[in-house]
Amino acid sequence: MILATSNKSNRLLCMSYSERVRVGDMKRNRAAVEFLLAELGADFRLLTDLSRLEQMDVDCAAELGEFMELMHRSGVTLVVRVIPDPAKDIGMNILTAFHYRRHPRVVTCKTTTEAATHLAL
Repeated sequence: MILATSNKSNRLLCMSYSERVRVGDMKRNRAAVEFLLAELGADFRLLTDLSRLEQMDVDCAAELGEFMELMHRSGVTLVVRVIPDPAKDIGMNILTAFHYRRHPRVVTCKTTTEAATHLAL
């Protein structure tokens, strides 16, 4: 499951991945993410929360890369990731190297509290 939300006043897009994520989940959420990004405008920040992720299907990698390219085109400046279990890192650093050409600042945290500190929330 994927939940995409935004906070316009904090210029923040939040992407939460939980339980098992399939490629269909990503495709179904693309339009919602595009809508939220249009509302935020450029120079926004991204919080990616994998704390409740149990499994992401391997075929999601291409869609995840497309999400990253969408974020890049939309003007992301800071990416904060919550990955409490390093075994659940689904290759984010590798995907980042290929899909963020202007390389936004990326911070990986173990908790949402730590992420909130980096986002000054």
